Amino acid sequence: MIHQPPAGARDLLPLEVVQKAWINDRLQQVFGGWGYQRIVTSTIEWLETLMAGGAIQHSTVIQLQDNSAGQLGLRPELTASIARAAVTRMADTTYPQRLCYRANVFRNPPSGHHGKQLEFYQAGVELLFAGGILADAEILLLVADCLEQLGIPQWQLLIGEAGVTRSLLSPFPDPLKSQVCHCLAQLDYVTLENLDYPSSHLKERAQLLFDLRGNATEVLEKVAKLELDKAGEESINNLKSLMRLINDSRSKPLPLTLDLSVIQTFDYYTGIVFKAVGKTDNQLHILGQGGRYDQLLGVYHPKGQSAPGIGFSFNVEDLYACLLNTSILPQLAPSIDWLIIPQTDEARSTAFQYAQNLRDSGKNLRVAIDLGGRSEAEIREYVQQNRVQQLAWIPEKGEPIIEVIFS
Repeated sequence: MIHQPPAGARDLLPLEVVQKAWINDRLQQVFGGWGYQRIVTSTIEWLETLMAGGAIQHSTVIQLQDNSAGQLGLRPELTASIARAAVTRMADTTYPQRLCYRANVFRNPPSGHHGKQLEFYQAGVELLFAGGILADAEILLLVADCLEQLGIPQWQLLIGEAGVTRSLLSPFPDPLKSQVCHCLAQLDYVTLENLDYPSSHLKERAQLLFDLRGNATEVLEKVAKLELDKAGEESINNLKSLMRLINDSRSKPLPLTLDLSVIQTFDYYTGIVFKAVGKTDNQLHILGQGGRYDQLLGVYHPKGQSAPGIGFSFNVEDLYACLLNTSILPQLAPSIDWLIIPQTDEARSTAFQYAQNLRDSGKNLRVAIDLGGRSEAEIREYVQQNRVQQLAWIPEKGEPIIEVIFS
């Protein structure tokens, strides 16, 4: 039997680990520059916590065996866990709370997609107990700063508004509404056009919804021709103010598309929603996603008190895909600085001491010991393959013989 990871899982080998660590480290550096502090939450949560008050589908969560105190699951995203921690563990912290993370998440693939990836790596932020346009602008500008600091070659920000989208969908009866939402989320115009509409008016509205993306000014002009409820009109006005603030806050225009058909996978968003999209060889990558969730914190509060929040997560795999063919990522795994080779059995303890002295020198050296059983030719082949910088041949008595291989 050839042992392989289970379907939907994969191993990361040293170079890929180094490259993805570079992405994560750069993101954490940018997050810190904006005042965010890292938080680490449990990989395992109560299923009730992970479902975020019903906003996350039961089928999305990979569940563990029954526990005597309740059902457990692996987190499918971080926002719910961080919201739970902020409300229950950080109640005495001054507001707003700026929290960031880097972590793995786990999701069941959709039905009929056996073998699809189950484990994903994300990095993101949550800005909690902060509402209004300033907080929205901070998050969007932070997304842009991250992508620019990483050097992503081609990217664009798609911005929608959950309140406006809900208002636009309100005339549709419930079963049809969910079908329209699915078509919008999947960009499936063919299915959208062939749904069973009770009137031509609703079909035209669905088609218009599909086309509400593009230049912000042009999209807002189209929306102005549609009937919106009071909350929808207020959301549109806030969106206009946000667009102005973002544009006035940057030295160069943000690559931005207003897309009021943007619908996120998880249904706890109440305000702006957005996706960052990249492109490689005519293939689109969802680099990240996020939005405002002003009801989620109340799910975890002992008294049900709601508080505003907004955040986003980057998909490290997709960032990696967009950087893989550039010279930005590290191109090699770290080399060994020194290989220490005891020439006799009696020299082994001296070799270990010599290696430790090098490690203690404060130069952050990578020092390995040759473990014996190889000829000099085999040692030199190992040195070439692993890009060892220097050799130290340790005799039983006398001074080490130093060889500089790469410098």
